[in-house]
Formats: sequence, C-alpha cells, structure tokens
Amino acid sequence: MDKLGRNDACWCGSGQKYKKCHAEIDERMESYMAKGYPTPSRNLLKTKPQIDQIKESGKINITVLDFVGSHIAAGITTAEIDRLVFNKTKELGGRPATLNYKGYPKSVCTSINDQVCHGIPSEKTFLKDGDIINVDVSTEYHGYFSDSSRMYCIGNVSSEKKRLVQVAKECMELGIQQVRPWGFLGDIGQAINDHAKQNGYSVVREIGGHGIGLQFHEDPWVSHVSKAGTGMLLVPGLIFTVEPMINMGTAKIFIDKKDDWSVYTADGKPSAQWENMVLVTTDGCEVLTY
Repeated sequence: MDKLGRNDACWCGSGQKYKKCHAEIDERMESYMAKGYPTPSRNLLKTKPQIDQIKESGKINITVLDFVGSHIAAGITTAEIDRLVFNKTKELGGRPATLNYKGYPKSVCTSINDQVCHGIPSEKTFLKDGDIINVDVSTEYHGYFSDSSRMYCIGNVSSEKKRLVQVAKECMELGIQQVRPWGFLGDIGQAINDHAKQNGYSVVREIGGHGIGLQFHEDPWVSHVSKAGTGMLLVPGLIFTVEPMINMGTAKIFIDKKDDWSVYTADGKPSAQWENMVLVTTDGCEVLTY
C-alpha cells in the first residue's frame, strides 16, 4: 500500500483527510497482512460514490425480478421471461448485463428443476405445473453492475421441491449473516455447507459467488463449501454475491455440450439457488438486492 500522511487527501477520492477516512482501515489491513492473511487490494474496495451508483443498479435489478414474479406462471416460455427482463430493464434505463457476455445469447438465465444455473431461455421451453425455476437477473446501469436471483415455484410443487427451495434460501441467508468486517470469506461457505448437509443436501463446489460493482465479475471468488477462518479478509467497501446452489442429490454437475452454458445436476435431481449482493460495512453488512 502507498503510504499517505494522515493529513493527505484519502486515496479513495472522498475529499476527506486520510486520517478521517481510510487510515484506520488500512492500518488494520496491514496488521492482518503482516500475519500472512490474504487481503483485498484497494481497487476492490468501493468508495461511497461508487456504492451509491451500485445501489441504483441494484434497485433496477430487484424491480425487474419483482416484475418477473408478477408474470411468471405455468404455460409461459422461458423466452417470454427473457423478453420481460429485457424490456423492463431497458424501460428503467439499464442494460441486461448477461446479454452477449462472453457469448451468452440472452438477457437472463432461467434454470428449471435439474438445471443448476445458466439455463438459456428458449421458445421451446414451457413452464409446467410443479416446476421450480431460478431466474437470475444481472443489470448494468451507467457503468455499474448488480446481480441477484430468486426461485419461483410454479403451480402445485411437491413438498420435496418446496423444502429444497426453502433450505436453499436459508443457506444463502445464513451465509450472509457471516458477512462482517474482519471476518473471512471462508466463514460464509462453512455456514452454507453445514446447513445444507444438516438437511441432507449437497452444495455445488465448482461455481460460486463473485465480486461485482465496477465490472460484472470481479475478485474475489466466493466458495460456498469453504472453511471458517480461511479465504480473503472481509474489509469495509468490499462488494460480492452470495449465491449457493443446493442440490437434492449429488453435488456433481455437468455442462450441456449442446450450448456450452447450461449446467445440470449429474444425477438429474433438482437444484435450487438464491442470490443476493452484499456490501461489507464498518459494523456488519448491507444487502444491496433485497
């Protein structure tokens, strides 16, 4: 870290003196670095103006998910969901961040039953009574990014699937409860994995959460099967997603070779996922996509 005088302008651009802004945080980070703990670089710590803009993106993101929730039902296609997301996002002044991202062809990911994530909307895929579906919306607004997803139960869903959906939500919430300054990313994965296992489920290992805000995907990568006390130090200003994928059966997955995107459970059993974006604050965390 570049050394600043206590009366110098803070490196974050706040206009405040360093001693009134990031000095205490930097000193604490340096003490952890000296002990060998992995710490985030300054460019991963969002400033207040950046946080304000990321929150605006998040407002669009959850408004779009609310809009989807008011229209989703048996009989509609996942392509119709894609159009709902595209049109509503544009109406609100944003852009679907997934559209053309690394070649992804649609404005949203729609993952049904044994699809774990990254399901591609299609005119041929109709929602049926008894389905569970994850709708994953990602938004870019004035250069700032947000990302969250929800599960929707379509019609008469079995008690087994409903329980999976509920426990998946609990896993996400328990993970978020572990987000606090000077904790570790590993604390999140431990809480999630413990709760999933206690309920007889497994957690996908290969796909995790990610930093977000100035780019769609940033560091850090967030494991949902990690060990408490390990991983990157959680420092105020860090923003990332918590998005565990909870499987009814095995944790093993595969990617559909036909589209190179859609991820499925290896045993064909259902999977459920919820996702929220969180900000590490000086006294806990703030969920930016509720």
